[in-house]
Amino acid sequence: MSDQWRVQFDAMVTFQNGGRLSVEDFRLDIPGTEIEEDALAELLVRQLGLLMVNEVQILRKRAIREAHKGSRGVFLPRARRIVELNHPIRNGMVTYPGLPGPEISEYLTREASRSRYAPGTEFHIGRVSMVANTGTYLDTPFHRFSDGIDLSGMPIESLADLEGVVLRVPGGDVRAVDRELLLPLEVRGRAVLVHTGWARHFGTAQYATGAPFLTRRASEWLAAEGAALVGIDSINIDDMADGSRPAHTVLLAARIPIVEHLCGLEHLPPTGFRFHAAPPRVADMGTFPVRAYAVIEG
Repeated sequence: MSDQWRVQFDAMVTFQNGGRLSVEDFRLDIPGTEIEEDALAELLVRQLGLLMVNEVQILRKRAIREAHKGSRGVFLPRARRIVELNHPIRNGMVTYPGLPGPEISEYLTREASRSRYAPGTEFHIGRVSMVANTGTYLDTPFHRFSDGIDLSGMPIESLADLEGVVLRVPGGDVRAVDRELLLPLEVRGRAVLVHTGWARHFGTAQYATGAPFLTRRASEWLAAEGAALVGIDSINIDDMADGSRPAHTVLLAARIPIVEHLCGLEHLPPTGFRFHAAPPRVADMGTFPVRAYAVIEG
């Protein structure tokens, strides 16, 4: 085809969690004869599906007249992806120290059901007994305040199909996530997901020791900026040593729901996804497990 251009270049990519990637004589489709280096760096990240990128340095860039090859991320849409962000609930699992694990059993076994139905037809009905703070769960204002909105009163639009943004805590060794880390983000009307990497300790004793948390100043900034929801991949959005629970208090007073014990946030881009974390509509209850997930559209 005539009047189609590609760009050929070298690049060096460094990552927030260490390491680097070097490419030579890489080619990408472009809509014209020129592309700025910042735009080309973004295009490369999208084309390769890179996560946790720190910096992209573009070298030896030149435009060449060549038929488009269908570069991913600009001219051809990528496949829609759904990313799980929750921990499976299993019998006896420990989510929070001191709280009982769930008891998963059978109310009606397949064998017992056979006498109720036609030959060859059987069903299983399970039974679960658990505290509401099990697995990956959502907190509503009622969790903190007796007159707050409960699970049945939370508007569905505040829990599902939210535009999302990820804050990656640098180095993975920051405990107190303060407002300065949040300042570069556009959070109004978005689900703000704090990726600390702490989910790797879920199910171990270390999960409850020295866990990252959100400070009061960070929570106040998120409330003032109009965040729609705040989630974290840690045992608690607050410092477990602080009995006043300032993050819960500030966010839930502002009717901003909280999701704790997330996981899989390393698989999300910084932006460009929709977040979902809707629990059942249970009256007079403030917390419940959710199957949190994100949808990434090409």
